[in-house]
Amino acid sequence: MLVDSHCHLDFPDLAGRLPEVLQRMRENRVAAAVCIGVNLEDFPKVLALAESQSNLYATVGVHPESTEVEEPTVERLIALAAHPKVIGIGETGLDYYWHKDKPEWQRERFRNHIRAARTCGKPLVVHTRDSAVDTLRLMAEEGADTVGGVMHCFTEDWTVATQALDLGFHLSFSGIVTFKNAQTVKDVAQKCPLDRLLVETDAPYLAPVPYRGKQNEPAYVRYVAEEIARLRSLSLDEVAQATTENFSRLFKIPCTPR
Repeated sequence: MLVDSHCHLDFPDLAGRLPEVLQRMRENRVAAAVCIGVNLEDFPKVLALAESQSNLYATVGVHPESTEVEEPTVERLIALAAHPKVIGIGETGLDYYWHKDKPEWQRERFRNHIRAARTCGKPLVVHTRDSAVDTLRLMAEEGADTVGGVMHCFTEDWTVATQALDLGFHLSFSGIVTFKNAQTVKDVAQKCPLDRLLVETDAPYLAPVPYRGKQNEPAYVRYVAEEIARLRSLSLDEVAQATTENFSRLFKIPCTPR
């Protein structure tokens, strides 16, 4: 069985056909999925999804691309993370692709997420784009290694990967690893220690080959795992078992076949 460690089932295109999405998960042996919070305004929808299904979980956080939203204080994040279906803090991090001036508010927001994660003892879900140096620096300065977490949708090189691994973080690979031009991502997927590897869809985005360019969904995490199995000369079952065990250990969630 597999786990989609990062998706957005509250987004309208997926929320509107949830029964079909869940059925396709079962058909593809995807035992669980994590609905990722990207702002506090929409967090109630994310939490409601997690509460509605035993195999759906939530995280709470504010995405670094989000600007005109409620700013997350440490206290607010801790309070929302107290719910038993909330298993992590994030999506958080830095994004200098969309914010090229590297605003300090973005870095302070990331620090608040790390501090909240340390206080409540829940792992971080980290986004980094064109910002790896500062992302890793803030993680080290704020002691993110004491709670660990996952570098979601990993697209950096092996140098960045080793630094994240040294901080106790897992690397999660999305449909990008199936793209022909993603050799850097493929190389890291080959080298990453098997006990630090996760798979995700980031649905409804980044659908893997053979669905590239179409709407993504948790069932398609199977194709991510198949490509990683091919790259590492392993069976799909071996990758599925390893990534599910890694997820269960990191987020303290027992995963059973459905």
